Amino acid sequence: MRKILFSFLMFAAAPAFAQGTAQERSDCMGDALRFCSADIPFVSAIEDCLEGDMSRLSAACRREFEPTRTTRLREEHFYR
Repeated sequence: MRKILFSFLMFAAAPAFAQGTAQERSDCMGDALRFCSADIPFVSAIEDCLEGDMSRLSAACRREFEPTRTTRLREEHFYR
C-alpha cells in the first residue's frame, strides 16, 4: 500500500518539479504560452517574441521583463 501511495504522490508532483518552485517560475509563463507558443522552449526566442508584444503583456510579465528585457523563464519550465 505504501508503494502505491508513494508512486501516486511522485507522479502527481512531477509536473511541479518540472516547472520549478513558485519563486523560480516566471511571471511571463502565461504570456509566453499565449503569445509565443511557436518559440517554446527556446527562451531567447520567447523573450524576443515578448518584446514584440509588450503592449499585450500582463502587468506582472511587464514588471519582470521591462528592466532587463529578460525573464526567469527556463527551457525546463516547459517540459512535463
